[in-house]
Amino acid sequence: MRILMLVPHYEPDMGPSAPLFTMLGVGLAQRGHKVTVIAAVPHYPSGQVQPEFRGWKIRDSVEQGVRVIRVPVPSLKRSNLFLRILQFISYQLGAVWAGRDCDFDAALVANPALWVWLPFNWLIARHHKPAVFAVFDVFPDVGIALNIFRHKTVIKAVARLERSCLSRSCVVSILSDSFRPPLRALGVPDEKMELTYGWVDTNLIRPMPRVNDFAREHKLTDAFVALYAGNLGLSQGLETVLAASELMAGNGARFLLVGDGAGRESLVREAARRQLANVQFLPFQPRIRLPEVLATANVSLVQLRKGIAADSLPSKIWSILASGRPIVAAVDEGSDAWKLVTRAEAGICIPPENPSELAKALLTLKNNPELAKQLGRNGRHWAESHHSPQVAAEQFEKLLDRAISKSPRR
Repeated sequence: MRILMLVPHYEPDMGPSAPLFTMLGVGLAQRGHKVTVIAAVPHYPSGQVQPEFRGWKIRDSVEQGVRVIRVPVPSLKRSNLFLRILQFISYQLGAVWAGRDCDFDAALVANPALWVWLPFNWLIARHHKPAVFAVFDVFPDVGIALNIFRHKTVIKAVARLERSCLSRSCVVSILSDSFRPPLRALGVPDEKMELTYGWVDTNLIRPMPRVNDFAREHKLTDAFVALYAGNLGLSQGLETVLAASELMAGNGARFLLVGDGAGRESLVREAARRQLANVQFLPFQPRIRLPEVLATANVSLVQLRKGIAADSLPSKIWSILASGRPIVAAVDEGSDAWKLVTRAEAGICIPPENPSELAKALLTLKNNPELAKQLGRNGRHWAESHHSPQVAAEQFEKLLDRAISKSPRR
């Protein structure tokens, strides 16, 4: 099968989705398919294009058996929605141009339509090619919950773009059953939706000793480390972590926040204002160091603001499960994130935006190391059984076959 993947982020881009799409592309190629990826040049999460990818040329290479076409986007501040839209437009125009000669049997396209609407319609819908539209966050709902989309005109426009891609797809892949109601509201019938779980590189990310080179470099070997690793953005509500660190001052706990994003500067300022000596910020680390970073934790944190978990399932959960560390998940009760951590018996779930509950959960695990170890072992077993790259590639192969079988041009 010749597969076209339209995905904004691909390694060496940072953040959670780039390695997922890279693993999927490589996994599909290893299953004998001819895979072409059209991605933006690496720029996430800061919005600044990595130095070696700056300029306005399209880059075309073969990486691990996958043809990767990277189109240029400008370096901009992601915290400004209208500037980000310039990046969206740049990618879309570049993807249309880069994909004009691509021949494919089926396409895998990652939402939101803000990133992919034009190439989806020009390269796929216009030529009546079958497509799987993979929904990783429900739009416009997640943007409304984050107060990013505030004007009715913007909300209607985002919904219209998303509805266009959803309606023209043969199959809609969803990460969570909680996505079904809002997608029904956008006109997607149940029979078109397929639940496809997230995945993680269970060979790269694995249980490792807590005392490792990364922990030694940053003087974390003697502390009880609560780790948040990922996007320091608007949806996480990481101010709660700062408040919890204040409650736990003086008891040997260290709060380590590794990453970057639109909310990082304000978090650093707030930590300095509160004089939080037990909070440490570090930038995103190279992917090869991620196993060490995750292993440095006694506990890993999953944080989302109230109302966000209904429309989003953080991909960092898979990595934490694979690392064999217990999770404290501050997410909406009954959300898929809550259900996953509970079903895997891999951690403690608490209400979001509640510093005292976060401190209480961390103290429970700090004072019960055997419980923490057992939760970590449970998580690792769950990741190996349900979320390996091989399982994901097989699932998406079936979805693409289904899309082809449903195509009116078949």
